[in-house]
Amino acid sequence: MLTPRYAQDRGHTVLSWLDSRHSFSFGSYHDPRHTQHSALVVINDDRVRAHSGFGTHPHRHMEILTWMLSGQLDHRDSMGHSGRLLPGDAQLMSAGPGIQHSEMNEGEHETHFLQIWILPREKRSDSSYQQIRLPSQPGLTLIASGAERHDAMLIHQDVAIWRVSQSGRGHLTLPQQAQRQGWLQMIDGEADVAGITLRPGDGLAISDEEALTLHTGDSAELLWFDLP
Repeated sequence: MLTPRYAQDRGHTVLSWLDSRHSFSFGSYHDPRHTQHSALVVINDDRVRAHSGFGTHPHRHMEILTWMLSGQLDHRDSMGHSGRLLPGDAQLMSAGPGIQHSEMNEGEHETHFLQIWILPREKRSDSSYQQIRLPSQPGLTLIASGAERHDAMLIHQDVAIWRVSQSGRGHLTLPQQAQRQGWLQMIDGEADVAGITLRPGDGLAISDEEALTLHTGDSAELLWFDLP
């Protein structure tokens, strides 16, 4: 089963410093039809104005992935980690029993990123922080995996998160397994999956499907979540 979640149907939060679109229920936006897909509970498409951002706030028992699209974002947390994220950077924070952190745009221009929350396999007694820069290359590039690998961040859930990038017209097969769930989140360009056209901001929930073929336009970038 393939169920699209089109960009214009997402929840929307607008503040003086933030423009955020929600694929799933989040904060004051609640839609009982869209609360999560498997272990995936949040995809927020955030645009933060210059010299503003998310001040220090807590999280617990959540795997939190940030995928940078444009601008810059400065991270600080109660474990003593700090770092600046730029386009092409990915950050994964395992909140464990509790962590405080901030995410601020200290630059001169708007910053744009996706923040993604995934339920952990089990409640953990420790917290951790990881940050990587992905190479610019076509095809499938692994961002995070539930199995330890040298080329990806470790996430505490039976998931794999891939960046999918195509620089021209063509097709790409995703090795989706029928007993697994999946989610596609379109970032840029256009792609077609089984007659469903996806454009920036669109999502696609995948259930009980085997290998899927993406047909792309002139270019396309998206995230693919392989979920339990």
